[in-house]
Amino acid sequence: MPDIANQDVSYVEKHPNSVYVNDSKPYLLMKRVIDIIGSACGIILLSFLFVIIAILIKVEDPKGTVFFSQKRVGLNGKEFKMYKFRSMVSNAEEKLQELLKHNEVSGAMFKMKEDPRITQVGKFIRKTSIDELPQLFNVLKGEMSLVGPRPPLPREVAVYSDHDKKRLLVAPGCTGLWQVSGRNSLGFEEMVELDLQYIHNRSLLYDIKIIFKTVLVLFGSKDAY
Repeated sequence: MPDIANQDVSYVEKHPNSVYVNDSKPYLLMKRVIDIIGSACGIILLSFLFVIIAILIKVEDPKGTVFFSQKRVGLNGKEFKMYKFRSMVSNAEEKLQELLKHNEVSGAMFKMKEDPRITQVGKFIRKTSIDELPQLFNVLKGEMSLVGPRPPLPREVAVYSDHDKKRLLVAPGCTGLWQVSGRNSLGFEEMVELDLQYIHNRSLLYDIKIIFKTVLVLFGSKDAY
């Protein structure tokens, strides 16, 4: 497979103040059709896995919920609730403030490899990215796409520069160029540049390449935590 992460990196370097967005009606229509079919099939085919993970989460922490919803920012800054399998302790948000000083990535994101809030089941489903599967419901609802930039938190967007906000020009995705190009080993600025690169180059073929590469790196990714 060609190195899709370097397809047109020079565009962002040469055009720092503008980003071309492929928003042609045929492309957006076909992208939505693929999103609906792909997310519906995924939910049906993986329903058995949903049940197994739900049981494991409840066995480890009976008081906690199976699913975790979090406010995220999507297309054109519109907020929505993104769904995930719960991988942290119930009071994870309350514990965040005392852990911010241990942030291991640059920019407007928080990532900590040995995050004490993550449960044992949570470590497994994060390592395999199974915790992301409930986002298929967001795709089915039209809040996300199968492929697109990572949906940021409102507190992240609050400190975005105008340049960073350009990644909100398209619908966020379950996977994207950042996720298949290094994920947490890359810094925030690198993530933004990869997202803008995707926004400029996006097409059905490009989306399919990213989905295919996602399948290849999904399980056992050393960059997922």
